[in-house]
Amino acid sequence: MSVDEISPSMQNYLKVIWGLQEWSEAPVSNSAIAEAAGVRLSTVSDALRKLSDLEFIGHARYGSVTLTDAGRQHAVAMIRRHRLLETFLVDMLGYEWDEVHDEADRLEHAVSDQLIDRVDRALGYPTRDPHGDPIPSADGRVHRPDAAPLSQFTGPGRVRVERISDSDNEMLQYFASRGLVVDVLLDVLPGEPYSETVTVSVNGAEAVRLGPAAAAAVWVSVGATDETPAAD
Repeated sequence: MSVDEISPSMQNYLKVIWGLQEWSEAPVSNSAIAEAAGVRLSTVSDALRKLSDLEFIGHARYGSVTLTDAGRQHAVAMIRRHRLLETFLVDMLGYEWDEVHDEADRLEHAVSDQLIDRVDRALGYPTRDPHGDPIPSADGRVHRPDAAPLSQFTGPGRVRVERISDSDNEMLQYFASRGLVVDVLLDVLPGEPYSETVTVSVNGAEAVRLGPAAAAAVWVSVGATDETPAAD
């Protein structure tokens, strides 16, 4: 069964399950899926029964949801479509990075694997989408960067932005207005005592104070240099 033979609703659930476990070690629960998908818990339960019947998911200890090999294959195929479409919209059509998520959500169910392969080739086989999330290869390999949330960096020191969560469009707009984008270098400055904010300087510019939610949305790598990574 190819991913195109699965209903758009089932495709979405597989993508949501994958997304919940891609950057987190927390178990994927029914309630987490409901929140991410924006639906009722009862709706999720019905969908998961169907996915289980198709042998796309299993249930691990304590009721957490896991993808089977077949489920992972289809989930990664949808993630590949979504992230290549986001990249195409930004690089080729001039969309802003906060505009592309919903557009890609609509388009990913209508395109074929052949079209996606051609988009991939036209873009020069990118390895990351505009937010730094890895784009799976055609054979399903996913290379996750060695990065952690900025909120976990004790600093002071220099880091490179590897990935920024696209879950909040207004936050993306704010980050862009301050030059805080993928591959930029941040100098993490000494923090205020008893404060949960993280203070950074973007490429030596004026200091920016980020609250807990913003700092958790920015994923960074340590040991950064002034060299700009080669283009994807």
